[in-house]
This record gives sequence, C-alpha cells and structure tokens, in this order.
Amino acid sequence: MPLTDTAIKSAKPTDKAQKLADEKGLFLLLHPNGSKYWRMKYRFEGREKGLAFGVYPDVSLKAARDRRDEARRLLAEGIDPGEHKKVHKNARADAMANSFETVAREWFTKMLPTWSPDHADKIIKRLERDVFPWIGGKPIADLNAPEVLTTIRRIEARGRLETAHRALQNCGQVFRYAVATGRAERDPTGDLRGALPPTREKHMAAITAPAEVGALLRAIDAFRGTLIVQSALKLSALVFVRPGELRQAEWAEIDLDKGEWNIPASRMKGWARKGITTPHLVPLAPQAVAILRDLQPLTGRGRFVFSGRDPKKCMSNAAVNAALRRMGYDTKTEMTGHGFRAMARTILHEELGVDREAIEHQLAHAVPDALGTAYNRTKFIKERRVMMQRWADYLEKLKAGADVVNMPTRAA
Repeated sequence: MPLTDTAIKSAKPTDKAQKLADEKGLFLLLHPNGSKYWRMKYRFEGREKGLAFGVYPDVSLKAARDRRDEARRLLAEGIDPGEHKKVHKNARADAMANSFETVAREWFTKMLPTWSPDHADKIIKRLERDVFPWIGGKPIADLNAPEVLTTIRRIEARGRLETAHRALQNCGQVFRYAVATGRAERDPTGDLRGALPPTREKHMAAITAPAEVGALLRAIDAFRGTLIVQSALKLSALVFVRPGELRQAEWAEIDLDKGEWNIPASRMKGWARKGITTPHLVPLAPQAVAILRDLQPLTGRGRFVFSGRDPKKCMSNAAVNAALRRMGYDTKTEMTGHGFRAMARTILHEELGVDREAIEHQLAHAVPDALGTAYNRTKFIKERRVMMQRWADYLEKLKAGADVVNMPTRAA
C-alpha cells in the first residue's frame, strides 16, 4: 500500500538497509543510521535503472511523488529521465561556471593591460561593491534588462547617478564580451538606454581671464612646497594634460632632446574603449623642457617624473589641488588641477586665435583620423608645436605682468 508520513516517521532502522515501497516504482531507502533516501526504479530500452530524488524530510512525500510523475511523463515520451537529469545538471553547472562575476573577472583580466592602475582599480571596485553582490552569482546568459536595472537603481538611490551610469556601462562591456565568447546571446543593457536620468555636466573650476592667469603663475613661482609639486604645477599650465596623465608621467616616455612626451594610450581616458593603441604626442616647448631638466637630478633615477613619498610610486592624485589650496585658491570655485585644460582651451582660441581642431587634438579628445578608425598622433603636429611654443611664450608674458594684445581669431 502507498506510504504515509506517519508510516515513514514511525519506521525504525535495522542493521540492514530497508526499502519502504510507495507505488509506481517509488520507494524510500532506510539506512541503518536512520537516514532516508528517495529512490525510483524504472526500465528504459530493456535495462533497469534508478533515480535519486533527495532525502526525507527535506524532500517531502508529495515532492517525491511529483518528481516520480515527471520521470514517468518523460518515459512516456521516450526520454530516459536519468540522462535527462544529467543533461540538466551539466547545463546548470555550465551556467554557474559562466556566472556574471566569472565572466566579468575574465573580461577585467583581459582588459587590464590596456588600463592605467587607477582606472582598473575604480572599475573592479565598482563591480565588487555595486554589481556582484546582486547579480554576480547568476548565469550571465539568463540575466535580463529588468534584473540589471534593479541593480543599477540601487546605486542611483544612493545619489550616485554618475556611478550608476558608469556601472551600467561596465555591465554592457561584460555582456558584450560574453556574447563574443559564446556565453550569452545578447547584451540586455542596450534595452536600458534612457532608463537612467542624464548626468549633469560638471565644469571643473578654472581661471580663464589672462590677468588672473598671470597672478596664478606668479603664485606658482612663489610656492614654498616641494620642487616635485611645484614642477607639476608649472607643467600643468604648459602642457595642459589631465592630472592623472601628468602625475603618472615616466622618464622613459620623455625625450628632452626632441622636446616630446609620448603618453601611452593605456593611460589616456577612454582610449582603450575606442580601440586606440597609439601614444598621445605632447610637444614640449623649451620652457617645459627646462622645468624637466631642473627636476631630473632629483627624480631622474627612478621611474616616475613626479614621484611620491615612496619613490617607487607617483605622487598623490590630491597633490596638485592641495598645493592650489595652500596658495589660497578654492578648488571648488576658482581653480583645480583639471582647470589648466579649460584655461588653455579658452585662451588659446579666444585670445591667440588657434584653430579649435588643433586644440582639441592636443587636449587628447580622441579625434579620429579620416577613416574614423584610429587616433592620428601626428595630425596637426606642426600647428601643435607652434601652438605649444606660442602658449609657453604667452604664459611668460602674463606672468611678467606685460600687456598682451589679443590676436585676431581665424574667423576675423
């Protein structure tokens, strides 16, 4: 007769395993230690086989019968339920082996050589903090747009809209890598365009009035901090690269005799994402070369031009802004290390009449070549060399307090 919960609970173990029969091939195997395992016997293509359905009471009598009935349904369709179970078990194992976190870490490792250490650190920490805890363990092929959006909304709810946008972008990169490597069919983040409010463009504080620039340059000359930080401030004005690109400058990248600095593409913001691998060429005016030659005896034996307290590391990303604050500048409203870029961009065009395209190219805004496929490091190089020299000379005059006559613009 069929089993009941009462009969199962009252069954006593003996020194041998016992079979407590239910019906339609289902039985409970009672071991001498008291453990109870659900089993089912069946025949497929003339061979006797067995299935395991779990342990009682974790798997109840009703659940065991449901699993038996499903196995019998498969048999009626000519499918071996044992093989069917193995296939699904392997599929689940493959899916878990290709979880979002597993694929993301693989993608991260592949991309790591193309990124600066700071950029890489931000990406992996963002994923570990804001993404992996919620969707990291799920098979990447099974994730859909609403699940991803729910995760991203958690970041937005903290008031970190820009971080939310960046996390969504990183998720899209991971999904596209999964598609390329055969672990997913599509990238669901494409369905989330417009799901987040746009970020407000942030303008870094910058001085753009020539007279105020002159005062800033005089303040830098009078700075009483270290020679390394003072040199970084002077070079910031002359070459107007991004603060991270400047502080991570290496002597091996600089040719003082040629007056050139070639910044590796891996350190240029956004270049890896656009597939740009050529370095960014920064022409160095004699004024910039003189600053570097003055600094070379101090840091030239090491790797970094602007070394930190630990000579094996570059200076802190807060060093330039901290120096500006010591000089009396409010880095929120007046001037920041990044502000030297806006300063040059504005004055070069409005005061010196330099063509905007040449300026943008020197600012390393990844202007593509005619084919739109790669960054052309030598485009406008003659104009850029002239521009950098004119800029250095112009800054010298501003620092001296001379009256500088505005040059006519190209349009004029």
